[in-house]
Amino acid sequence: MEPMQAIILGVIQGLTEFFPVSSSGHLVIFQQMMGIKEPVLMFDISLHVGTLVAIVLYYFNDIIRIFKSLIRSASCRMGRQAGELSKAESTDIKMAWLIVAGSLPTAVIGFGFHMISNVLFSSLTIVGISLIITGGILMGTRWVHPGKDSVSDVSIKKALLIGTIQGLAVMPGISRSGSTISAGLFLGINHETAIRYSFLLSIPAILGALVLQIFTDSAGAGNVSLGIIATGLVTSFIVGYAALSLLVKMVQKGHLYFFTPYCFVLGVVALIVGG
Repeated sequence: MEPMQAIILGVIQGLTEFFPVSSSGHLVIFQQMMGIKEPVLMFDISLHVGTLVAIVLYYFNDIIRIFKSLIRSASCRMGRQAGELSKAESTDIKMAWLIVAGSLPTAVIGFGFHMISNVLFSSLTIVGISLIITGGILMGTRWVHPGKDSVSDVSIKKALLIGTIQGLAVMPGISRSGSTISAGLFLGINHETAIRYSFLLSIPAILGALVLQIFTDSAGAGNVSLGIIATGLVTSFIVGYAALSLLVKMVQKGHLYFFTPYCFVLGVVALIVGG
């Protein structure tokens, strides 16, 4: 793999991991265009690590606040600290439980799909159909009235449903961010909470997928240097952080459906090329 290929794939991963157009679908398409028939394990992991770091840094304050609230809650229960939890601390703990609940169906479904990943990620036809489905989901958000539910209003049942949808988004062409944010909006969750929950929920999902890939993929590191791996990681991080910042603003303005035409067009192209 050449450095320019690493940069291109890093840019693609950084943009499409956050823009609701499916990173996996794009990587399948562009790797085939570049003649990369078998994705190299360590390079593929480096791209996802780059975007994972972008999420962690963007929501770093939220993550730290959640951990502090959990520690204080545990201390209060064990009698080490006096007093009651504040409303903000209770909200952070509720978010932690929602993340746990949403992660359960994601793990089960994701593990199941991993068994047939070779079939899913080698078919442009599947990618094309999935991209068109993603476009339809995003289009639906255009007519959704702004929800009012904040973190404290979101039920465990809604978290389980969003987690199930996140698990199904392992299909190449189905956007994880697009489907989970859209699901939140369809369920009456407000824009800010929907996107915040979507990306906090993605952290354990991405970590789990990387661990599963490391222990079950026999492809190994391949003939790729550490310089190429670092190039892909840094590129996906920088581009990913910028893309996440832009997407948050677009969702808050109710403009998630702006990505619909792109998904439709790329989906049709993938169907034609893979047909």
